[in-house]
Amino acid sequence: MVAEGIPFEPIYDEEIVSNRKNIAAPNGEDLWSFANFYFQPRNPMLYRVLLHRPREDIAILGVRRDILGLSKVYVTDGNAASSNSKILPVNPKAIEQIAAQTDEVWWNYVDGKRRIMAECLVADEVPPEHLQAVYVPNHQGAERARTLVGGPIIPVIPQPEWFFLPSKEIRLTPTLSVREGDMFFSGAQTLTISVNCVGKMGKGLASRAKYLFPDVYVYYDDLCRRRALKLGKPYLYRRDISLDLQLADEPTRLPDANAGTWFLLFPTKNHWRDRADIHGIEKGLGLTARDYRDMGIKSLAVPALGCGLGALDWKDVGPILCKYLSRLEIPTWIYLPAERRISEEFLTPEYLLRR
Repeated sequence: MVAEGIPFEPIYDEEIVSNRKNIAAPNGEDLWSFANFYFQPRNPMLYRVLLHRPREDIAILGVRRDILGLSKVYVTDGNAASSNSKILPVNPKAIEQIAAQTDEVWWNYVDGKRRIMAECLVADEVPPEHLQAVYVPNHQGAERARTLVGGPIIPVIPQPEWFFLPSKEIRLTPTLSVREGDMFFSGAQTLTISVNCVGKMGKGLASRAKYLFPDVYVYYDDLCRRRALKLGKPYLYRRDISLDLQLADEPTRLPDANAGTWFLLFPTKNHWRDRADIHGIEKGLGLTARDYRDMGIKSLAVPALGCGLGALDWKDVGPILCKYLSRLEIPTWIYLPAERRISEEFLTPEYLLRR
């Protein structure tokens, strides 16, 4: 990159990279002798990098799979800098195993951060003919990258999801948007989690919250045991731990972690077997719209309440969500159901705001 006159800034952590010099591949060479590539670019290291740098300054280089056939190539079953990771010769079984584990999100299993950062180690350098594409977060980044690349030799592709951005965003009001993507990466101070009133967090967003934030489940379970959680009455759990600390690689190196991530536990049904109750949802939205200032909520992310496991239809729920959440004078994002694609006709401001 320097030889071509393209300026760049190192984004690695110097202390972590220095540790790699003390780790040897099976051929005896240390890891500094290899160019390393992640099988899964959407990983905890990139998440940490993006906390401190504009997304438009970052590009991901994609390489062809045929680099696995080059000489002196190894794969790892996790972050190569970790003492728990194995460095393996390239073989079909190892590739299949790594591909399977890196298709998951890293909070779905124990030791997930290490495993999701499995690597391909290529000795010395990668010939330019193995470069496949340049991936950027948005169209603005694409224009900038094309200018640097200097032509259509390598495709430049916007891939917002890899950069923890929504794949789609529809602005409804100055403060309210509808998004398609992962609510956990919304950046909101408060995340809304659909729950039942009997203490079961078995599937969906609730299950992810239970795994990643055990303290949220303890708080929720206590509410249910005391029979305090009822339809139409969301509860706010104010935690002092940041989401970033649990998602980023080496979180202890984050100089300024965001303030604590809060959770709005929003009952959508009484029993987990029930269909979601649209009247209870509307009542809870009304209470939230009335009391959010007193609750201290500064920004809010809300899933399509009741539209997943609750079996309700976005056509019915979407306008109700927008009716109440459009009253909030804070940044608010509604996340579309992940289970099914919503027709464009049900995503317009005219439909959702009943104009």
